[in-house]
Amino acid sequence: MGYGKRGRAAAAEQLRPVVGQHTVIIPFQNGVESIERLAKIFPREQILGGSAYIATRISAPGVIEHIGTMAGMEFGPLKPAQRAAAEAFLAACQGAGINAKLADDIVRVIWQKFIFLVGVSSATAVARVPLGVVRSDPELRWLLEQAMRETYRLARARGVAVPEDFVETRMRFAETLPAEMRASMAHDLEAGGRLEAPWLCGAVARMSAEAGLDAPVNRAVYAALRPFVNGS
Repeated sequence: MGYGKRGRAAAAEQLRPVVGQHTVIIPFQNGVESIERLAKIFPREQILGGSAYIATRISAPGVIEHIGTMAGMEFGPLKPAQRAAAEAFLAACQGAGINAKLADDIVRVIWQKFIFLVGVSSATAVARVPLGVVRSDPELRWLLEQAMRETYRLARARGVAVPEDFVETRMRFAETLPAEMRASMAHDLEAGGRLEAPWLCGAVARMSAEAGLDAPVNRAVYAALRPFVNGS
């Protein structure tokens, strides 16, 4: 699906002919707003939540390159009645050798990925450097942490049960990742492609303002990336 609101909606509309009464829809897009957008087009009881963990980049038109070894996905029901469908999908994934996990609280899982991704994508994209440089530079390390803290505060304000020490644990986790790692948004920026910024740092800035919260780091990062959102 495209990064823009219209692109995502148009792609979802194209799915209508293949979505039947018992079809289950699981979005694995980055960001935290896909479920609500899909619910405007399809019945909410057919939509589950999902989160994918994989490092990729567009190496050529129509070619997605998998970087590193991380590759997995987590999904789960949004309502108790969806549990059976989620378990059936899990069984299908396991039968196909896919690294998949069924989450008890998929909304929390989605937000936890979002918090970390907002931080890493903001720091590696706005500074045009890999994670190793971010970790070793005091100011960029501060940016990484503060981008996550603003997103964490937003999650808690929206009632998401993210652990209190989540940012601290993610900062420690960041130390274990390859030094050359960059978020996909940083690769897209370097290649002159369209950016996910409106759905990452931009979404944090927008949703924080709606909730009466300050998010100056994410707002500043989004402002710096706005001229490149539609690609070069």
